[in-house]
Amino acid sequence: MKAPGDNDSFFQRVYEVVVQIPPGRATSYGAIARYLGTGRSARMVGWAMNASHTSLLWIPAHRVVNRNGTLTGKHHFGGSEIMKQLLESEGIKVNGDQIVNFEKIFWDPAKELSY
Repeated sequence: MKAPGDNDSFFQRVYEVVVQIPPGRATSYGAIARYLGTGRSARMVGWAMNASHTSLLWIPAHRVVNRNGTLTGKHHFGGSEIMKQLLESEGIKVNGDQIVNFEKIFWDPAKELSY
């Protein structure tokens, strides 16, 4: 059995949040960290997104961006445009590496989910 504080357990908790982000919405690494009660662990959320391809579940990691709506993790999708294309296929407008009107499509797990 793994200790509650190890990376696998934390990553699993992150994935449980990310799979609930609806299509056409996006959130930030920091918003997920705050929801999980680990507000200073946004970077760990990013690491979880980088490792999400190893999960048995499909994790919509493309819906998680930095606090400004910038596609900072795009190089982990197997091509520099794939993350952008996935977001645009859900109706999210992206200009360069920036989500347009991020504040309007922002999904805050603290408001959307009850923990």
